[in-house]
Amino acid sequence: MRAIVMTSAGEPGVLVEQDMPAPTPGAGQLLIRTEAIGVHFAETQLRSGVFPAQTDTPFVFGGEAAGVVVDVGPGVDSALIGTRVLATTDDGTGAYAEQVVVTASTAVPIPDTLPTTDAVAVAVPGAVAVTLLRAAELRGGEVVLVEAASTGVGAYLTQLAGEFGAGRILATAGTAAKRERAKALGASDVFDHSAPGWQDRMRNALGGTTIDVVFESIGGDSATDVLDAMTPATGRMLFYGLLSGRPASVTAQDLMFRGLTLRSCSGPAWLERVAAAKVEILERAAAGTITPLVDSVIPLGQAHLAHRKIEERRTTGKVILTPTV
Repeated sequence: MRAIVMTSAGEPGVLVEQDMPAPTPGAGQLLIRTEAIGVHFAETQLRSGVFPAQTDTPFVFGGEAAGVVVDVGPGVDSALIGTRVLATTDDGTGAYAEQVVVTASTAVPIPDTLPTTDAVAVAVPGAVAVTLLRAAELRGGEVVLVEAASTGVGAYLTQLAGEFGAGRILATAGTAAKRERAKALGASDVFDHSAPGWQDRMRNALGGTTIDVVFESIGGDSATDVLDAMTPATGRMLFYGLLSGRPASVTAQDLMFRGLTLRSCSGPAWLERVAAAKVEILERAAAGTITPLVDSVIPLGQAHLAHRKIEERRTTGKVILTPTV
């Protein structure tokens, strides 16, 4: 089978297409013939060396794939053969390939009416968005700020925040086209987070009101600069992203003097909650209550181009790899 191998840490060119032995499912596992493979921002950081790889190179890259079950290992119901599923690999490797082995318990059925590419587009970012909104515990009519709101998790937060109780949705995006898209998704005001002093312009637009919930995905000093726009005593910041490459530089003292709370949305327990939300988000997409956002579908052999596009911030939705037929 054809697969994408990470030969070393470095530029996108370290992702190389090679012939590899087809995997065989073991006990409790499924073998999927892949139709769509999700490409994640975190994977670009793993490939570049920002995050250390847990597996020695070379290895087959990628952690998320969807397609048709073609074989099962011992202990798995053979009735699953022929069904479409979406799944993540156990160790975050092996998904950029024509065939992928996954643990059966991670596989989520894809509704019959939902295209496989749409399922990959919405599953992870949509599930993260739903989990974040539940963690925010919106009380109805509150003001929220969604950073990087035109793509990824931010785009689904913008779509769903009103349903979960937001009264006004503020947003940020780095280009004019992305700002227009954020408005189309439901934001009332959108600010350019690449422009210095955007937080001051946001405070002026608020006209004396404050932000109750910030969905923080930029990190770095940007997070600190938002604090003075938040509601004293009840303001909540949910930190889940590192678009700047650095964690939010918010200290306990920053929070204490303003009466704010900061919640880090990560770790094993958090990931379990996100995984549990995938079924719900796929059902929402199949029912048409949320719109899957696909940026582009790229042949598997051009995985390096997919990574480059994400790193250059040129995406407006999910970048998906697909094996050529």
